[in-house]
Amino acid sequence: MLSLQGKTAVITGAGSGIGRAIALLFAAQGARVILVDIAEGAGQAVAAQIVATAEAPLVLGCNVADREAVRSTFDAIDASGHPIDILVNNAGIAHIGSLATTDEAAFDRVYAVNVKGVYLCAQAAITRMLARGGGVILNMASIASLIGVEERFAYSMSKGAVLSMTRSIAVDYMGQSIRCNCICPARIHTPFVDRFLAENYPGREAAMFEQLSRYQPIGRMGTAEEVAAMALYLCSDEASFITGQAFPIDGGVLVR
Repeated sequence: MLSLQGKTAVITGAGSGIGRAIALLFAAQGARVILVDIAEGAGQAVAAQIVATAEAPLVLGCNVADREAVRSTFDAIDASGHPIDILVNNAGIAHIGSLATTDEAAFDRVYAVNVKGVYLCAQAAITRMLARGGGVILNMASIASLIGVEERFAYSMSKGAVLSMTRSIAVDYMGQSIRCNCICPARIHTPFVDRFLAENYPGREAAMFEQLSRYQPIGRMGTAEEVAAMALYLCSDEASFITGQAFPIDGGVLVR
């Protein structure tokens, strides 16, 4: 069960955090993984961990917010000779601020990566999936797309758009054997969290980490590996009857 043997999976934002965990797990389950990250060196570091257990992955540097970069990336995937079975739209950025404190430049940047990036990659993938008769798209949304989260105005906007795109893609293409779902994590402990605490709360990292952890009623943040496990299921054949759905992995936030 949950084998991805013989399948090719494209994972954006694969150089760290959740994307890295998804890439490692998918490769362990037999997938041929294509690692896409704006920091190609980070992708190469993840690829080095995969080579020992699976076919050497293809690593491509790409700014998902740039149409020409996305086009070039998917052309390179075509040139590799591996048709795309799975796209995981994981690349994204965070932002802290309310409506009043979010300036236009920050709003546009969040939109460009988190919304336009998902659109461009999904559009590039779906034309190829249609040509080969099916596929799976998995988008990374957030609990911020389901509830209000303080001081996350632009980020919540972007993840709400990801949820809406997920459902639209599912409705439009379920008749062509293409499934599309999204995952909605609460706080997940990744290197991003550690950097955020070091930059914004110097000397108070431990106390703020505990505060962020307690936000989840279960008492801790999630792990990237837990999100990856859900991604594996949703991209596997065992989930072939599931499309257009949002799956929280939230430590009880939505039921408290």
